Amino acid sequence: MAMNVVVAGVSMTKFVKPSTSPMYDDLGADAVRMALKDAGLDYGKIQQAYVGHVYGDSTSGQKALYKVGTSGIPVINVNNNCSTGASALFLARQAVEAGIVDCALALGFEQMAPGPLRQAFPDRIDPLDEFLKVANAKFEGAEAVPMALRLFGGVGFEYQEKYGAREETFAKVRTKAAQHALHNERAIFRSPLTVDEVLAGPKLFLNLTRLQCCPPTCGASAAVICTEDFARKHGLRTDVVIAGQAMTTDYASSFGGSMIKAVGSDMAAEAAAQVYEMAGIGPQDVDVLELHDCFTTNEVITYEALGLCPEGGAEKFIWDGDNTYGGKVVTNPSGGLLSKGHPLGATGLAQCFELVSQLRGESGKRQVEGAQTALAHNMGLGGACVVTAYKQNKITLH
Repeated sequence: MAMNVVVAGVSMTKFVKPSTSPMYDDLGADAVRMALKDAGLDYGKIQQAYVGHVYGDSTSGQKALYKVGTSGIPVINVNNNCSTGASALFLARQAVEAGIVDCALALGFEQMAPGPLRQAFPDRIDPLDEFLKVANAKFEGAEAVPMALRLFGGVGFEYQEKYGAREETFAKVRTKAAQHALHNERAIFRSPLTVDEVLAGPKLFLNLTRLQCCPPTCGASAAVICTEDFARKHGLRTDVVIAGQAMTTDYASSFGGSMIKAVGSDMAAEAAAQVYEMAGIGPQDVDVLELHDCFTTNEVITYEALGLCPEGGAEKFIWDGDNTYGGKVVTNPSGGLLSKGHPLGATGLAQCFELVSQLRGESGKRQVEGAQTALAHNMGLGGACVVTAYKQNKITLH
């Protein structure tokens, strides 16, 4: 990174079921107010805003922000499927790092409907049709299965065929998420689970049970991003910086017939490699990780894509406890998408909130002791993957 890009303020609303959610504009406005309060900054100091949402009309970002202030700044609406929140953060960070602005806002929100993700515009070509063809060619009757279940159920089945992983291994990921969420008051599911309970649920496609799928939820998150000079000038905290960030899209390998590659393993591996080089770290240096666990199957393959364990080594990594407290890297201390929920536009920025809080030492009972380096992985089908490294800034105001 060419200069220190500071995360001066972060926020996350409580994630809730669609049936109990406020309107999207109230969610977004609340998240902005909280992030500004956390930073100690007036909205009038924000010079650009990048607002992520997937299921919303054009200029929904303006609708939410105008409840906070009408300052005439550029507002850019962002939609990149499940990586929308981190894509908004990527653009805000890029604008600050390039010197285009001194301070930018990244906001993500989603007001979702119950049930599985569906194509919003069925009267036109589905952007995911080439990905779905991979699943349709491998599994009889797959066309009748909802899109995300089809892809991520296929991922788990392929991984088991290739490496002999047990069904209990995927269920173990879910029980870890539940255990971590016990201490996250913003998560939607906070009850402990056993491996047997996870496996006892109905199978939705192949070996994927209901509890191994993240729920559709509503919520919002935001981050105030600025230069270190701006932070010092305005008396803002400078204790957490973005040390590296990369966005990748699909390679030809995504369409070569492998389900694992179709859902973005190569995107994740390349983005992580770029970020490790930028930040001057390796996977062994990561203390805490927020990983895009939309399904247990995606968490399993992403351990390997991020270089946390060798190819085929995720099962041992999981059963050795290397993904939780006392292990190599605490993964999803927030409870992840599986327990916290997955409001698409907010997810990547909710990861930012969790990791910045961890590096500040403000995570209470879920605090990762001695955390100095954090990594976020936010992945969207179609596709885009954003990986972000955060570090404690050794020279800070406070």
